[in-house]
Amino acid sequence: AVLLCLTVHETCHGLAAYALGDPTAKQMHRLSLNPLRHIDWLGLAMMFLVGFGWAKPVPVDMRYFKKPKQGMAVTALAGPASNFILAVLLLFGCKATLHYINYTWGIPVLTFLVMAAQLSIGLGLFNLIPVPPLDGSRVLTALLPDNAYYRLMRYERFGILLLLVLSFTGVGGNLISGAINGVFQGLVSVFVPELLNLLR
Repeated sequence: AVLLCLTVHETCHGLAAYALGDPTAKQMHRLSLNPLRHIDWLGLAMMFLVGFGWAKPVPVDMRYFKKPKQGMAVTALAGPASNFILAVLLLFGCKATLHYINYTWGIPVLTFLVMAAQLSIGLGLFNLIPVPPLDGSRVLTALLPDNAYYRLMRYERFGILLLLVLSFTGVGGNLISGAINGVFQGLVSVFVPELLNLLR
């Protein structure tokens, strides 16, 4: 589930950049659904250990974009957006499982699909937090004047330390968990209402 969600997220960053004219990700063979091209092993280990991790960032050269800041914002948003779309597709998989797969096989398949959908929603929401280097910061900074944008990006390397501290201390954990559960329950009620009884 982790590999699926991270791979889709990073691949869609690259696809968005490529669509906007940046061939860097394609040249680096990052427009791929092969998880091995996207895994950062330390980031993967941290995800299991503290609930916060990362994949290998997709290389993006904003000089290829006609409007660099806006291009970076669209490229950044492509990652979380892909996770929400993936979550909906996984829920459709849940619907198919409930209707077409027998009970013996259906339970483990359903368990995986539900877990992957929740994880995908979590990855999408977490990346929308406007703290560098998360995707939300790229969107926020697109609204800032150029001098403020480049000044903020200079401190990007400290953002990862802040996120690690927040993960270890659990600050904001309840808020994020509540948001994930709320979005998940909302999507289930819309796309697979019959799943609600099983989740209670």
